[in-house]
Amino acid sequence: MAWNDRLSLGIPSIDREHKEMIVILNQLYDDIRAGAARAALSQVLERLDILAQRHFAHEEYLFAQVDYPEAEAHHLEHANTLAWLGEVRRKYDARERAGLSLEVVVYLKDWLFDHILGTDQKYAPYLQHRGIC
Repeated sequence: MAWNDRLSLGIPSIDREHKEMIVILNQLYDDIRAGAARAALSQVLERLDILAQRHFAHEEYLFAQVDYPEAEAHHLEHANTLAWLGEVRRKYDARERAGLSLEVVVYLKDWLFDHILGTDQKYAPYLQHRGIC
């Protein structure tokens, strides 16, 4: 997955975090192609967990600063993603790893496109209009 202007929200700090997620996604995809995904998955999940929690907290902090009216719905999307990530980590820890790397790649790719091009695009103008850039 390559970053392009269509994915940009025009909020540099958020765009940087989204780019970091794409780097993680691409690294895992490369590991799958190289046959090294199982070995790399633990580190990928750790990086993804840290980044997701930091990114979601950042977005929600910005929402609170400007009283974003759809903050609760956006928070629920974050909670669902963190729940999914928790389930993936549970599977990994329980050694239920068959196909898990590919599941992570597919989910992340779909989530990044749906989330960035969907719900994130909705809040970007609202935040920018209120001086968040």
